Amino acid sequence: MDGSEGLDALFKHATEGILITNNQGEIVKINPSAESLFGYDSGELVGKGIELLIPSHLKDKHVHHRESYNKSPRPRSMGKGFDLFGLKKNGSEIPVEISLSNYTSKNGVYVIAFIIDITERKIAEEKLRSYSTELETKVEDRTLMLREAINELEKTKEEINSALAKEKELNDLKSRFVSMASHEFRTPLSTILSSVSLISKYNTLETEEKRVKHINRIKSSVGHLTDLLNDFLSLGKLEEGMIHSNPDLFDIVDFCDEIIQEMQVVAKEGQVVSYNNFGEKNIVNLDVKLVRNILINLLSNAIKFSPEDKEIQLQTFVGEKEIKITVKDSGIGIAKEDQLHLFERFFRGQNATNIQGTGLGLNIVTKYVELMNGTIKFETELNKGTTFIINLPI
Repeated sequence: MDGSEGLDALFKHATEGILITNNQGEIVKINPSAESLFGYDSGELVGKGIELLIPSHLKDKHVHHRESYNKSPRPRSMGKGFDLFGLKKNGSEIPVEISLSNYTSKNGVYVIAFIIDITERKIAEEKLRSYSTELETKVEDRTLMLREAINELEKTKEEINSALAKEKELNDLKSRFVSMASHEFRTPLSTILSSVSLISKYNTLETEEKRVKHINRIKSSVGHLTDLLNDFLSLGKLEEGMIHSNPDLFDIVDFCDEIIQEMQVVAKEGQVVSYNNFGEKNIVNLDVKLVRNILINLLSNAIKFSPEDKEIQLQTFVGEKEIKITVKDSGIGIAKEDQLHLFERFFRGQNATNIQGTGLGLNIVTKYVELMNGTIKFETELNKGTTFIINLPI
């Protein structure tokens, strides 16, 4: 078999579609594989324009590309990076891969096109893309689930940390309570016990003064114990949400005068509790019990922390929308490092450790003020006194 027979056999029996076009884009030769690929009978495409095999929406572009190629022919792949389609005789489109080459004879320049049907490859690629998309979706779903799980863990961690912090706070409060209670209860109980023991010895008229003195000591100690228990009860009720603000109309001047008379009885030697009301109004709409507890607590502290022969001032000013209550003493003042913790439960200032108290009073006052939607602040100077200012909407 000579060379021409071999080439002819290769052309006819190649599995790839092969066709040859002239300068005008006419098909001059086509192998059986190409005819079968596009659904044409043997010899049916010879002499036809190559655009017959191009989908209508691509024909204009193809003519332009073909003319450009004819001007500068060289072996190359067509449509690199793009999807190419061929048009079958029945009008359906198929994805193809095309490589071009050229040769020149005495009759002119000819273009050889090698065509492969890549339908199965495209199906496989689509399946791969679909699988990849599905895999990405699953990864995203798993990532979302993992993120949610991490968020839940973080939330649980925060809850645990919060619970541990509360437990630590509770343990600290218990420790401080035990320490405070053991000290605060022991002193008045010891006083009561010793005074009761001594009273039994003072049974004559000559010892009446001593007996009265010890009776007063017992009364004072019992009063202190009562104050302690009242603080604990108030704190418990506040924590349980059992105390609410129930406003009612009352005369603040008459109210404060009664409080002053009551507190003057427990004042130290030479201490005077004075009262002044500013403004033209006297009637306010507030919770009487809460205001009473606030004033008694603040005035008690003023008496407790002020020396003898000092004035304690109570002032009120009733405006259009709120009442301003001021309690000013001439006591020991509050150290700068203690001011930040002043309203915390069981807190006692460094300069108040030798003065009776639970460290609950101001904490309770603050909560009462909050129940009435008010504010509390203070001004203080060490060893010169403290002023508490309360503003309550009326």
